[in-house]
Amino acid sequence: MKVTKAQAQANRAHIVETASTLFRERGYDGVGVADLMAAAGFTHGGFYKHFGSKADLMAEAAACGFSQSAAKTAGADIAAFIKQYLSREHRDDVGTGCTMAALSADAARQPKQVKQAFADGIERLLASFENEHGARKVAARREARARAIDAIAQVVGAVMLSRACPDDSPLADEILDACQSAALSRLCAPKKP
Repeated sequence: MKVTKAQAQANRAHIVETASTLFRERGYDGVGVADLMAAAGFTHGGFYKHFGSKADLMAEAAACGFSQSAAKTAGADIAAFIKQYLSREHRDDVGTGCTMAALSADAARQPKQVKQAFADGIERLLASFENEHGARKVAARREARARAIDAIAQVVGAVMLSRACPDDSPLADEILDACQSAALSRLCAPKKP
């Protein structure tokens, strides 16, 4: 039975979404093509009808993860975002959590198209912060961008460090709590003139 073009596109999107979750849960090297296709409900042989390589899928899955994160946080108050991001719930929900926290270390060792998907996702996130804060002057935009990069690095790093500890470790929660407090206090600190 021939698959329609619309069904082929839907199948591809389903594979990408499944891969996005599995890669976040297990890392890029922890998921084989056969396992991935089985989890998506397809045969291993169908993979190359949709993708040129696993790296191509990894890049698309990263972009999908960034889009999912952006949809979850769209219009969120920055303080609420920090509290949610640096929470035990987010830390423990690796499969649907932030792609940066789950895969940045893996992405650093991957081909260029995967790294580019990360760079594009980070740039979109930075742009959303810039649009939210609407700095008009060039110097103010640069400063706002630098603050956003710093905040992103802190929260992503905190989740990565917390996940590296055993789940029941007091240190895992302490990392989240300390970084959440620091991020929120910086957010509330008066801006330099």
